[in-house]
Amino acid sequence: ALAGTDETEATRHLAALARAGLIDHVRGSRYRLHDLVRAFAHARLLDEEDPAERAAAQERLIRNYAELADSVLRLVDGNNSTRSDHFSPHGFTSLDEALRWLDDESSFITAALRHAEGVDQAAVLDLLGALCDYCLLRGDLYRLGEISELTQAVDQGLLVRSVQWRTGIAARQLGELDQARATLTSVVDLYREAHHDAGAARALNSLGITLHHQGNLTEAAARLREALALQSVPELATDRAWTMHALAAVERDRGHLAEALDLLTGSLVLHREGDSVHGEAWAHFQLGQLALRQGDVPRAREDLRQALERYGRTRDARGEAWALTQLARARLVAGDTAEAVAELRRAAVRHRDNEDARGEAYTLYYLGQALEETGDLDEAVRELERSRTMFSRMRDVYGLACARHHSARVTRDQRAARTGSLRNSGFARQLLVDARADFQRIGVAHGEAWTCLELAVVDAGNARTPQALALCDEALTLFTSYGDARGADWARFLRGTLLPFAAPGGVEIGTAVAQEELSALARSAHPLRDGKLDPYVDAYQLLLERGVDLDAGWQAWRLGMVPDRHAREVMGVETGGTGGVG
Repeated sequence: ALAGTDETEATRHLAALARAGLIDHVRGSRYRLHDLVRAFAHARLLDEEDPAERAAAQERLIRNYAELADSVLRLVDGNNSTRSDHFSPHGFTSLDEALRWLDDESSFITAALRHAEGVDQAAVLDLLGALCDYCLLRGDLYRLGEISELTQAVDQGLLVRSVQWRTGIAARQLGELDQARATLTSVVDLYREAHHDAGAARALNSLGITLHHQGNLTEAAARLREALALQSVPELATDRAWTMHALAAVERDRGHLAEALDLLTGSLVLHREGDSVHGEAWAHFQLGQLALRQGDVPRAREDLRQALERYGRTRDARGEAWALTQLARARLVAGDTAEAVAELRRAAVRHRDNEDARGEAYTLYYLGQALEETGDLDEAVRELERSRTMFSRMRDVYGLACARHHSARVTRDQRAARTGSLRNSGFARQLLVDARADFQRIGVAHGEAWTCLELAVVDAGNARTPQALALCDEALTLFTSYGDARGADWARFLRGTLLPFAAPGGVEIGTAVAQEELSALARSAHPLRDGKLDPYVDAYQLLLERGVDLDAGWQAWRLGMVPDRHAREVMGVETGGTGGVG
């Protein structure tokens, strides 16, 4: 490219220079100048070569690198709007070979960009975009910072916006969510001012994901839907696929499982049509998480393994670590707790190596739950508290609320195991109150409803049965709001256990109403019900027939008839597809 000749002629000249000892052959078609020769050549270049010819040679080099790097990233991400309009495979026989070439050349590309004065800005932008995407894929955030400094020095609007967008994504990957949000918000404004719809939509997508990571689900959904509206044209179909699977993750956490499944199904089709291996990986990853939400472990494992295979092909170490975390979580859902603990510990190390604070926090969160299942409550509390601290530091409100919820449950059970009652649950109750406030603030009805039930258990165990009954009613309203039949069953059952102690008409009326409601619950069985609940309903009906002893107090806790960790793990919402089972 520099000499303005073909590959055969360039190779002949390089071989002659190598035989003369002026350059060293490094590997393949890569040669290196000796330091003294480089200094001499640079001096002669400035003295003897015409500036216009120097600029033209540099532009040929930049364009050549841009085409090559772009074709490599196109093999990873498919035909999205960040890639240039021209595509040639440039002789790469596989994705692995292409990525290996970019690994070898990335430092030379960065050096070439330092001397891009007078070069066509479109070519520089194409090369910068490809190099930035490579840095994000590889987790090379130091080099991304170098590129950001380069563009700030040049101060070209489109270049700055393009790199700033990637810088915002990098901040999110490091867990610096406030910084990421501020950066991406400003990039959205810059693209809008420039009337650049494709860029604005990409930035809105990244902003929506960041808001999701902060737990701001309502605003996240709004920003992602804005992006979808801008990506409705056919040429942005692959961009749209990325936004669809991001929105699906938000709607899953909001309890809208049917919409999440539709979005992910459509996203996967568009990723395949756009040849986006990396996009397919993330769509399969989200489908795996959705299946776990439904308790469908075989389907989850299939999707997560497909995601892991595609992350491996694209050398996305962050994606691989996340897939390993969710595969370990699948073991936890299936009841393979010892294997889950071991796999989660290994996944946590991977996230730490990738400097992915959010990935590590969620892995520790699941590790705490797995340790709870093994019976090691002290260690479970330690890991849950570590995750709670990390979520708090990165200001992930959703993660923080979830960690508070489970830390409270395990702390309550830990102290109850030592004292034989729920009387010493003050700290656990405060954690639950805080978790409920967080869930309520970010609009996560699923989390708030289960927290209400856990609070009801604590209050009932401390003889505050009217308050516990009211909490069950609130939980039932919340479960009904998004169609969670599994959660609603548990709210109805706990309400039935409390009525004899809390009904305004006294124990006889309360018992009669409880018998009627529990009979109705027994008759309304459905596939999404927690498998543990039906025996509890039958047993408690027998207990009511024998008569309630008010002095003995509420007995459901002592009899073990309260929801466990797994009860909350599965969301009993119909999707119209393959449903989950308890």
